[in-house]
Amino acid sequence: MFFRDKLREARYAALADSEGFPAICYAIEALGQRLDQQQGSLGTYRQRLRRLANNSPVLSELSLTKGAQFTSFDALYEAVQSARNDAMHTGAYARHVTAAALELCLGLEEALMEEQGPRRTSVRDFMVKSPISVENWNLVAHARQLMLTHSFSFLPILVESSWKLVSELALAKYLHGQEGRSKLLAKTLGEITNPMSGPMLHLQAAVVVRGDDAIGDLLNQNNAQAQPFLWLVVDSSNRLVGVLSPFELM
Repeated sequence: MFFRDKLREARYAALADSEGFPAICYAIEALGQRLDQQQGSLGTYRQRLRRLANNSPVLSELSLTKGAQFTSFDALYEAVQSARNDAMHTGAYARHVTAAALELCLGLEEALMEEQGPRRTSVRDFMVKSPISVENWNLVAHARQLMLTHSFSFLPILVESSWKLVSELALAKYLHGQEGRSKLLAKTLGEITNPMSGPMLHLQAAVVVRGDDAIGDLLNQNNAQAQPFLWLVVDSSNRLVGVLSPFELM
């Protein structure tokens, strides 16, 4: 799971920056070194990573039977390895190799989740650790910047011991209020969640879960609807330890 998380973090970084190809290379090399039990290079790790990739239907069966839609492990790996030491990681070339690296990353993440061993069915197996949240004293401008920088649909916030969510829709509605935009951005989140403060930001009640909750139970609950959704994972002290969305479960 450690290496799955590393691949996922690298993938998110590359999605945020189309020239973020090296981050994925570092994550794949770290996984290859772990599998090979010695330091080498992308070339020396290839055989062991190929074995791992056989656990991924996308990198194995589907790439053979649906080649027009899915690329094989060897083709993706060759593209990543060839570009690894190439200095021309800019423009269209960077976007092309990063797209190949992202596809390889997704396949290896899937392969790690499908490895033989205890079946992974709990929230902690899929959740995103070290979640980003906001505080009542944070400015609206700060929350907006976090959402735009990371493409977040929601930001967790703790209000009087209860976890809530700041949604992108609620923030957009608030920022298009009657007051000037600069004044709205300069207010704290605590101010605009107080009914006595004027223009309000509507907070959405959060669905709070624990790390050992079963994924199947979450998906079968009535609150898991076909819309943007986020579960907040807390510990016994109500401390936020992770977040989980349908995105991670795919």
